[in-house]
Amino acid sequence: MNRRTMLALSSATVIACTPLHAQTLEEEAIPPENAMKVSEIVAKIEARPDFRYLDEVDWDGDGYYQITYFTNDKAKVEMRINPVTGEPI
Repeated sequence: MNRRTMLALSSATVIACTPLHAQTLEEEAIPPENAMKVSEIVAKIEARPDFRYLDEVDWDGDGYYQITYFTNDKAKVEMRINPVTGEPI
């Protein structure tokens, strides 16, 4: 086989195998179907008496929301929140 044929065959093989590989990747963990809406969880955090402002809300693949906020006295608070109950873990 000549070089061009080998290159074309190699490229076609890579392209053909890529979708198969993509389908076998593990799915990322997502919130369960019965999880509270993020807006409801944030509203619970904002209702805390010492709340000043929200810094970050992040979904952790281990099954909880990681929330960071600051209080009126400028203290940084980091919490893990159960997605179903909206309560700290």
